[in-house]
Amino acid sequence: MHTQTIDQWLFSRADDPDAWAKRYDDAPWRAVAVPHDWSVEEEFSATFSSGTGYLPGGIGWYRAHVPTAGLGLREDNVVRLVFHGVYKNAEVWVNGYHLGRRPSGHARFSFDVSEILAYATDDDLVISVRVDHTDISDSRWYNGSGLTRRVDLEVHEPVHLREHGTVVTTLAADAAEATIRIEQTLINSTAEQVAVHARHELTSLTTGRIHVAEVSAEIAPGASSSTSTDMRIAEPELWSDDDPRLQRLTTTLSWTGGAASGEAQYSEVIGIRTFRFDPDHGFSINGDARILTGVCLHEDAGCLGTAVPVEVWLRRLLALKEMGCNAVRMAHNPHGPELYTLCDALGFYVIDEAFDEWENAKNKWWQGHNVYPPRHQGYASDFPEWHGRDLTSMVEGGRNHPSIIAWSIGNEIDYPNDPYASPLFTEMTGNNDANKPDAERVYDPTRPDIRRLTTIARNLARIVRESDRTRPVTLAAAFPELSSRTGLFEPLDVVGYNYKEHLYEDDHRRFPGTPFLGSENSHRYADWQAVTGNEFIAGQFLWTGIDYLGEAHGWPIHGSGAGLLTLAGFPKHTWHLRRSWWSDEPLAHLVVRPFTEGETSFWSHPVSRSVDFAAAGPTEVLCFARADEVRLTVGGQQVDVEWDDEHGYWRGVVPALTGPVEVQTLRGGTVVATDRLESAGEPANLEAVVWQSPGDALARCAAAGLPAAAIVQIECTIRDAGGAVARGDVLVEASIEGGELLGLENGDLADVTPYALPQRRTLDGRLIVFVRAGGPASVRLRVEGLEDALVVIE
Repeated sequence: MHTQTIDQWLFSRADDPDAWAKRYDDAPWRAVAVPHDWSVEEEFSATFSSGTGYLPGGIGWYRAHVPTAGLGLREDNVVRLVFHGVYKNAEVWVNGYHLGRRPSGHARFSFDVSEILAYATDDDLVISVRVDHTDISDSRWYNGSGLTRRVDLEVHEPVHLREHGTVVTTLAADAAEATIRIEQTLINSTAEQVAVHARHELTSLTTGRIHVAEVSAEIAPGASSSTSTDMRIAEPELWSDDDPRLQRLTTTLSWTGGAASGEAQYSEVIGIRTFRFDPDHGFSINGDARILTGVCLHEDAGCLGTAVPVEVWLRRLLALKEMGCNAVRMAHNPHGPELYTLCDALGFYVIDEAFDEWENAKNKWWQGHNVYPPRHQGYASDFPEWHGRDLTSMVEGGRNHPSIIAWSIGNEIDYPNDPYASPLFTEMTGNNDANKPDAERVYDPTRPDIRRLTTIARNLARIVRESDRTRPVTLAAAFPELSSRTGLFEPLDVVGYNYKEHLYEDDHRRFPGTPFLGSENSHRYADWQAVTGNEFIAGQFLWTGIDYLGEAHGWPIHGSGAGLLTLAGFPKHTWHLRRSWWSDEPLAHLVVRPFTEGETSFWSHPVSRSVDFAAAGPTEVLCFARADEVRLTVGGQQVDVEWDDEHGYWRGVVPALTGPVEVQTLRGGTVVATDRLESAGEPANLEAVVWQSPGDALARCAAAGLPAAAIVQIECTIRDAGGAVARGDVLVEASIEGGELLGLENGDLADVTPYALPQRRTLDGRLIVFVRAGGPASVRLRVEGLEDALVVIE
């Protein structure tokens, strides 16, 4: 099989009803690189929806011209056009032929264009795509607009694999031996019966070791046939989060029959591993116990929208890995294919999730969170017709990824009164009830009955298991107090609770044979202790790993600040705090805040690293560290510190900041980490550093088949004369020669400066600049009153 990614397209924001035609004049259209998100290119406005980040949707058209002469096509080739996700309501034409539509903005879909190519009168293959995202209150978070994921043209031989036709299953594995099963569905599109021989080569991407298996089949003309063979591997290289070893499975098909003969080759990257969710002992990988230290992730990256390059995800995931994160829950839809391959290569366990709503729409906030009245746009209108195809697409597309450990069929489907209700209670208290009017919280018999969810869950679980019986079916329950009584858990293999840690012990006794995990959790230390204190809980998934656009509480705030990283991918103070709980690496991180008598909550008063020795009065100093002992000094004087068992950090209080704040953290009497805070000065220097992937992460990603998109990420920091981060924030302007400026992001969720502008203010002295550079380029960064920073890209 040969695959050509179609990344160069023409784009128009106008809705021209004739743009489907092959002869249509698209010369005035703008050239764009796909993946592409048009919404993030336009201006924020309070007239749009708060839920989707105050950015517009609308209608857009894309057209691509693919020279077929370069594809080397023969008459008997099978050609498939593959879209990995279009947000949303895509309609597709090829050479003027209408192929169909796909409402979902997250589903992979494809079309066989072999016959259409046979009718072509020239070698200009014209692909036209109309994208309709006019219902901008269709989601509770930002999803972008356009060809937000890559588009491929696959050229197959007449004897070929069915789409998603390879299934690799680890039957057993330990340090001594593993057995994997390779199942394939072969299609013979010739007019002759053929004898097919399949040779499987499994090559380690770490050591180069090769294992071989072979199988044969006879296939009638125009028919398909299934093959299966087991491969035994001595001393296997097993995949896990701390040693994510991958293998490349290369299948060579060769066939003969009548006048027909030929050869084709297919390749998949897989991992050999076994895992288990145990109702008493939680999660294990290859027989070793693990706690899932996970985060939930949405798809956008601030100024890049949902068209996020591999390199940007790599930087973000490595930051989460450094923090101690080993798992990701895809919230609340399938993500782009590259992200799963990154999780394979870097060692993240993945819960993949299909839906945020089923046949009835949830409330969509457009004037601020829980501000009535809501709207009810979104996927629910398409669910009855499309859920089976969309769910099957997710499972079949992901079932060979070693990182994926569970399929979630829904997120918080059981919101109370949103929209389902039950006579089992008269007043509901759920995850989404804050600030709701009383009338929205009481039982209303005219609402859909919540028992309907159990019927739907059974059907969805059946669809999943038809495509994959090796992974558990789960969902993220918002209201398990009720759902555990209505039968919603019965079709599930693993039950996820969102923010209901207080139910863990009692529900473990009620359902002793059911594995549990925290599918969505807050950042409190007590919620982490609910995992470490209950062996039967498989782990937790924090809401969220990274800030995201949408789910905003009101203008001008246009995103959620729930993340441990900002939209710019910089660690927050909570990242350091979480690292002190999740990682064993040495750490010392100081923050301060004004001392308030009787108030110790980390979440009620913001902390910072900004100190002013002249102005500061009574001050609370917090140190995040996993240590036996902490030594804190202020102005050279020793300060008493104590461990705060409620919040999970060390703290001390001083009547005033008289000088530098310094800390040493010790293990076994040895200093393992230090930190220091000093009063910051005025901006004196603009530092611009190109981010580089540490270690062998880039090589592992390349070996796994992830193409580099030539994205350069420039981390900018405003420093004072002493080299510390300066006080205050400044406007940074960027210009480029020889490349493309993709955007500037500071992570400030209140900054509604249009992303299309080549300028942005720093936040806490920092921002990041994204550049696409296919060759030599230079980026000049300017701050008024400071010397320019010039970044030369070779």
